[in-house]
Amino acid sequence: MSEKILITATNYSKYCARAKRLLEESGYELIENAFGRPMTFDELKSRVSDVCGVVVGVDNWNEEIFKLAPRLKAMSRFGIGVDNIDLAAAKARGIKVTNARGINADSVAEYVVALILALYRDILGLDASTRAGKWERYVGNTIRGKKVGLVGFGAIAQYVAKLLSTFGASLVAYDLFPDEAAAKRLGVAFVGFEELIEQCDIISLHVPSTPETAKLIGEVQLNHMKRSAILINTARGAVVDQAALFEALRRKRIAGAGIDVFEREPTDAANPLFALDNVVVMPHSAAETYETYEAVSIATAEAIMDVMDGKEPRNWLNK
Repeated sequence: MSEKILITATNYSKYCARAKRLLEESGYELIENAFGRPMTFDELKSRVSDVCGVVVGVDNWNEEIFKLAPRLKAMSRFGIGVDNIDLAAAKARGIKVTNARGINADSVAEYVVALILALYRDILGLDASTRAGKWERYVGNTIRGKKVGLVGFGAIAQYVAKLLSTFGASLVAYDLFPDEAAAKRLGVAFVGFEELIEQCDIISLHVPSTPETAKLIGEVQLNHMKRSAILINTARGAVVDQAALFEALRRKRIAGAGIDVFEREPTDAANPLFALDNVVVMPHSAAETYETYEAVSIATAEAIMDVMDGKEPRNWLNK
């Protein structure tokens, strides 16, 4: 009987053909997510009893699920954030959890730059008005000469720094565990969190969702930002107090925001942010490029296969 691997990440057959073939040729039977969205507890419950591995999307995995999956040995997150996986509970059951750290850095970093440009040049607004037969002018801003603050300085933030340095931006970062060598190589100076908030023209968030980072950007921080500043969040929705952000944008306390992640996902169509014209909102899609799908899918497949072969997997998180 073939070992079974559950794929809860979406669009696997469509975008991950090489990884799918690799797993199937290695003798694994794949059970794919057919819903096109995160799977619910009941949907997971009916599928996990005999799986040895999971390529995890953004569905929630905790002890309640783990106790129903006695054969589960490996979980590989199709992305970076693992706030949807109880790492301690997995470790207690001998389940190795990995992620795709560093693999999607270029896709997300390019997306950050795209959001900055969309806000600075009102690309979405001008597209809509031009389609409506208008011929409007909008005086925007350049990135050159702006001070960019990176909250968190991992692989994605470092790639953002690399890209924005070519625009002529001044770069600073805040990180609890500063990578001094990378900062020196990229021309980035480390500063305190409050200094970054108060002095930067562009603030981009690159921290995981943890109890310590919950609502890291709230009313106090937004009130201390420059009125001309913009906030970019491609990290996690929980890092920003969405109600406080709405008020800051509504009152023009800050100039704008580019948001790819929300406190609850999928977010509701009645989200108050959608009524504002100084925010660009996207559906948690920063990492979604063909190149990233292929690279991440191969890495996640190899991680599960390594665990099953008794090898130490890449990016093992819960040792």
